[in-house]
Amino acid sequence: MKKNHNFSKGLGSSEKGSSRFVDFLKKRYKIIILILLGYTAVTVLNFLNVATSETIASFKLDDFEIGQIAFKTIYAPKSIPADELNPVYIEEGEKIIRQGFPITEEAYAKLKKMAESPVYLDLRSFADSELFLLALVTLWAIFFAHAPLGRKALVREFVFQVVCFLMVYAATAFGAKAPFITSSIMLTILIPSALFVLIDAILYGNLSAMLFSIILSLGVFDAASFEIVPFLYTIATCIAASIIVNRIEKRIHMVFVALVLALVDVVFIYMFTVIFNQQTVSSLGILLGGVAANGFLSGILALAFITPIEWILNTASVFRMMDLLDTNVPILKKLLITASGTYQHSQMVGQLAENACREIGANALVAKVGAWYHDIGKIDQSEYFAENIPAGEPNKHDGISPNLSASILRSHVRKGVEKARQLHLPQIVIDIIEEHHGNSTIAYFLDKAQKADPNVNPSDYTYPGHPPRSKESAVVMLADTVEAASRTLENPTEERLEKFIQVLINSKIENHQLDDCSLTFSDISKIKESFLQLLVGVYHNRVKYPSQKDPSSEKEEESQASKDNSKESAESKETGSSQTEKGKEGALSDKTLTEVKLHG
Repeated sequence: MKKNHNFSKGLGSSEKGSSRFVDFLKKRYKIIILILLGYTAVTVLNFLNVATSETIASFKLDDFEIGQIAFKTIYAPKSIPADELNPVYIEEGEKIIRQGFPITEEAYAKLKKMAESPVYLDLRSFADSELFLLALVTLWAIFFAHAPLGRKALVREFVFQVVCFLMVYAATAFGAKAPFITSSIMLTILIPSALFVLIDAILYGNLSAMLFSIILSLGVFDAASFEIVPFLYTIATCIAASIIVNRIEKRIHMVFVALVLALVDVVFIYMFTVIFNQQTVSSLGILLGGVAANGFLSGILALAFITPIEWILNTASVFRMMDLLDTNVPILKKLLITASGTYQHSQMVGQLAENACREIGANALVAKVGAWYHDIGKIDQSEYFAENIPAGEPNKHDGISPNLSASILRSHVRKGVEKARQLHLPQIVIDIIEEHHGNSTIAYFLDKAQKADPNVNPSDYTYPGHPPRSKESAVVMLADTVEAASRTLENPTEERLEKFIQVLINSKIENHQLDDCSLTFSDISKIKESFLQLLVGVYHNRVKYPSQKDPSSEKEEESQASKDNSKESAESKETGSSQTEKGKEGALSDKTLTEVKLHG
């Protein structure tokens, strides 16, 4: 029985292990397929590179000379017949050179024939390169899965990086075979790595670009036959490019980036020229001019390619975010016209969210854009939302059932997501629209419905979204709640606002709306302080001038004055004409005083 128990226990653990493996494949199958496809593509490039390279046993032909003492014994892997260009015959298994013995003219001719022959493939060089690429792909997968990007890594981001890597690898491997590339340091003119790092930094951020710089430089190291200068140049210029482009906000700034990058490239290549003493004075000018042109063109081409690439990948780049903050965007103009209260509310939420995200180190630009667009679903039925109902006008919800009211309120999230997808907004903005109410309850109408029927289904009064999964989305949720609720607060002093904000944030925490985002208690404290500072500035006490009066009270005073004048007129009939003249002068003087108070 004990053995059977152990057997069943082992069987159960193996089933759990297999189920976990299946779950892993289901969650990561896209990445796994992409890794396999990328590795296959780079293997093909590696094969073509080795097949067209003049190498023997992983050594370049230039490493051998006639009369040199051989440092390695090399055998012919297969027979190669003689031809007109090189009438030397090589037999399979033949010892071409022997370690410790000088290389003869005939042996060197056979080495040259092996290196140039399309029949011969340097398997040792191919295997070395494949092992290096396998290690590189593993490192890349670790970076992609565990890098602290502060956001979820996107599959399309990995696709973009794989395509860029293949282009840089091919340019390096086959550019080295160009006739004017006389040394490894001259190869740096043709490496387009900075171009793709600039685009990656703009699309996905500085940290992603820096990690990609490491991967690209290691790929260049392999493609350049493990020469150190192209590797160092690539990693130095790529990291510099990701830093230079970090804080730009306008497309015109890319011209400045191009100029700075050209200068940085020249400085780095000159340093490596001096350190490794690889370049003669006669070709130094060509080298410096070439890398300067490389750097400048990288910035200009990045500017040209960024718009179509960001549209295809649907990314939240800084340029696209700035475009979405243009108040002339048609959807924002429509929101202003059809739902002006919602528009003003969204603008204020944007200010609150932007300031709070800056305090906690989140993406302030994404939060601001998400706040501006989070209520675009209210455009179709704007009259059902409190901020769009003019003062004194009846509330349309008073004439309909609580269930219908809740449905209208819930629908603005779904409609907002639909409009955002039609507008091809970045996914991170769509997520904010979908998550800005989370799955919270519409408490007002639920309470109203429960008074009429205690058995109502609470799910009918719950927003259909998911609780925020990013810091930016969580901040927009809190800003939306605080801004809307603070308008109802009477006498909004700093102390009352602070307590009010704390109550609202605590409510979100208690209702588990912040469970899925990475906000810490320190972040929440900073967010509360940021909200408080801005709202205190908005609702600060203003000086009341001596001549300033409420228009409604002015009307009451005028009405009372009119009654008093009528009373005085009735009394004047009894007292005689002399007092009537006095009454007219007094009435005139009162009217004059009223005019002065109203206009001056």
